[in-house]
Amino acid sequence: MSKLAKKMSASAAKVDRSKSYPLQEGVELVKGAAYAKFDETVDVVVRLGVDPRHADQMVRGAVVLPNGLGKDVRVLVFAKGEKEKEARDAGADFVGAEDLVTRIQEGWFDFDTAIATPDMMGVVGKIGKLLGPRGLMPNPKVGTVTFDIGRAVKESKSGKVEFRVEKAGIVHAPVGKASFTADILKENLLALVDALVKAKPSAAKGTYIKKISLSSTMGPGVRLDIADVTAKL
Repeated sequence: MSKLAKKMSASAAKVDRSKSYPLQEGVELVKGAAYAKFDETVDVVVRLGVDPRHADQMVRGAVVLPNGLGKDVRVLVFAKGEKEKEARDAGADFVGAEDLVTRIQEGWFDFDTAIATPDMMGVVGKIGKLLGPRGLMPNPKVGTVTFDIGRAVKESKSGKVEFRVEKAGIVHAPVGKASFTADILKENLLALVDALVKAKPSAAKGTYIKKISLSSTMGPGVRLDIADVTAKL
């Protein structure tokens, strides 16, 4: 057995798949099960009691994690004139208009999030089919289509996470790095879950949060006790 396989087996052995762990214990397990040489990302998967095939049960939004994501977020902004300067002053990595559209059409995607002023959406729409599948299309529902460019850039840089329910009612999002302390990871996780609760559609019936699982990039999934998590919101 290779060293990698041994580490993977040892990591998986630390977790009881049939158990739902209290938040503190679950977070510590995820940190302890991370074994890669790089700083693994910690992700949360939440299964919601919604059917995203129905428009009135769609769950989508964004939240600024209190402790960030532990990585440098590359922000691209579609803007002109004063808003272009505002974006640069706020720390945007790439700012432009038609020139950026051309680069993207040529296959350039070296950025993590895209923001646009409302008047630029006609231009951005030309590459919607390229940005959409990658989750990069600016959208007013998550605050990435706005004239308040400075705030939008700063929020993205400081750890803003967008979430959108996928098929089978699943929401998947990062909440930090394995090197973060357990308290920092808990704060970020609770901020995300709180945002999901507040985004509950009025058409959703029955149990809303059905499952919460946490894992690092290479580590096993750890199921969290939903009652323990929600009691801390």
